[in-house]
Amino acid sequence: MQLAVALRFRDLVACEDRRRDTERLAGRRRSADALMAAVLSALGTMGAVVALGWVLGRWRVLGERAAPVLARVVFAVAAPALLLATVARADLHLLVSRTAVVTWSCTALVALLAVVVLRLVWRRSPADVTVGTLSSSYVNAGNIGLPLAVYLLDDPVAVVPTLLFQLLVLAPVAFAVLDAHPAGSHATPARREGSPVPVGLRVAAVARRTVSNPIIVATLTGLVLAALPWSLPDVVLQPFTLVGAAAAPLALITFGMSLAVPRGTGASAPRRDLALAVGLRSVVHPVLTWGVGTALGLPAPALLAVVAMAALPTAQNVLVYAMQYRHGEALARDAGLVTTVLCVPVLLVVAATLG
Repeated sequence: MQLAVALRFRDLVACEDRRRDTERLAGRRRSADALMAAVLSALGTMGAVVALGWVLGRWRVLGERAAPVLARVVFAVAAPALLLATVARADLHLLVSRTAVVTWSCTALVALLAVVVLRLVWRRSPADVTVGTLSSSYVNAGNIGLPLAVYLLDDPVAVVPTLLFQLLVLAPVAFAVLDAHPAGSHATPARREGSPVPVGLRVAAVARRTVSNPIIVATLTGLVLAALPWSLPDVVLQPFTLVGAAAAPLALITFGMSLAVPRGTGASAPRRDLALAVGLRSVVHPVLTWGVGTALGLPAPALLAVVAMAALPTAQNVLVYAMQYRHGEALARDAGLVTTVLCVPVLLVVAATLG
């Protein structure tokens, strides 16, 4: 009798274990399915808009100079409006969370690694190092990251630490370097003629360009508004939200138009630089984030969130910045294209592993 009871108990335990394993596998499938739906939905929408830009560029519907003009509109008007409205509504307490520590430290390490290889090993110019670093570390948190945060994590706030680090650290530092090494019409007459420029004038010129940069000004303004002890009425931010809504589609159209330029016209990116950007963006960053998040004891949902954000592709805004400063356009374009294609399998691996 006791033997029969023991055997029965063993069978019940085995059935319960099988049930839990089945539920765990089903949960992982649901996470993978949700992730795939979010990725494919975001990429499908982006692909349609990029294709529209390619058609407009291929048949020159908007004229020869349309892409630089659109890039300027995004850089000077639409993106600043979007950033001001986004940062002004952000919860600044997220800046001191463990999730933010993992996101910020890993992104900074990836950017530092790109700088070391590009500048110290390959001896690239400061401007090319900057574009290469952005291509390696500046992710598409808006067009792909936000849908992923909504559909996969059911928490749009998950993308905020990534956005804030890019807007408050990466972008201002990059613009300061690019402003210090202008090309073409951005250069001073003395710089274009090759004559030396006094250090004081160079510092003053960089400071003047930095404080007049519309993206930096919008980000800092949004940060001040977010720090206020009261919330602004929605009617105040609605105009910025409305104008900012044009930033993503215009950036995607600009990206599509850049793809329509014949390769003989737009130089191809250096293969080593492109391989470095793609490797850091699609492999090193998510693996590093997983290691640091695990070491700091992030719970499973938070770990999935930070690794998924780290696996996002290079943002189209990097191409907009490169076109604005006329440095590294080919690298920004090709890195955005390759990492966007690779992000689907990478994110599916993330969901299958951590979901």
